[in-house]
Amino acid sequence: MGDVARLAGVSAQTVSRVSNGYEGVVETTRQQVLAAMKELGYRPNSAARALKSGRFHTIGVITFNLSTTGNTRTVEAIATSAAQEGYATTLLPVAVPTQDSVRGAFTRLGELAVDGIVILMEVHLLDAATVALPPRTHVVVADSNAGDGYRVVDTDQAGGAHAAVQHLLDLGHRTVWHVAGPAESFAAERRVTAWRDALRTNDRAAPEPLRGDWSAESGYRAGTVLADRPDCTAVFVGNDQMALGVLRALHERGRRVPDDISVVGFDDIPEAASFLPPLTTVHQDFSEVGRQCVQSVLQQIRNDQEETGTTLVATRLVVRDSTAPPPIS
Repeated sequence: MGDVARLAGVSAQTVSRVSNGYEGVVETTRQQVLAAMKELGYRPNSAARALKSGRFHTIGVITFNLSTTGNTRTVEAIATSAAQEGYATTLLPVAVPTQDSVRGAFTRLGELAVDGIVILMEVHLLDAATVALPPRTHVVVADSNAGDGYRVVDTDQAGGAHAAVQHLLDLGHRTVWHVAGPAESFAAERRVTAWRDALRTNDRAAPEPLRGDWSAESGYRAGTVLADRPDCTAVFVGNDQMALGVLRALHERGRRVPDDISVVGFDDIPEAASFLPPLTTVHQDFSEVGRQCVQSVLQQIRNDQEETGTTLVATRLVVRDSTAPPPIS
């Protein structure tokens, strides 16, 4: 820094202000300093900064499944939002979601020096009764029923599922079948519960749900079962990928959508509008979830204290061509 200051003809404090992006430096002086940095090959020492400030300006992200649409898009949003705040992200995928793997992930993130952690959950693992996070860890949990001990940012799963079911009932369907995600998923279970509650509120019987694993293949298998049910006129599917499989199975068996059976998905993936027919689905704002996660963990970092509570990001029903009133019997 001293070498840069001498070459640019400024003080070391000015070099520090330029390298840290502070405003208030005359533009011609800024350009002098930047030119000197380039000529000397100077780069600010982030490790030295961290020793001085006690912060690494890095957020760790632990995720158990990068193959799902929600996790992939939320991770992308976290990285983008963190960068806008001047923070880097360190991604640590955990292949096998066990308690030992979670503990190991925290240990590795500690070694990598992060200021806070965002956890994307898809399994019943981070329940406060089974896994205790390290003390004084700034943590935000996304898409998880993490209990009252953590700061949680979540999509309004229940509200979205209820809107999907109510839409089908309002069209005149007697009841709504459900293709659910895996039982170990918190998101899937919240959607199942909301589906049942919506039917109960409307005094409708709830058929036995079919289970999938979020994949189109599992949706196809469920769709072959539903296609053989003449009493099935409406189905709410736990995500758009499974809904794609359901649509294929119904088509192959001659069940027309939406003339014979109406189908609603969940997620509103970019391809949903290009399904045949275009899919009615529940839109999740993954970008807002990621942004809220970053803001929540940064607030803890800046205040140097842990926080609890839940922030729900609203969903909305996007009505397309896969739903219609039931066929006239």
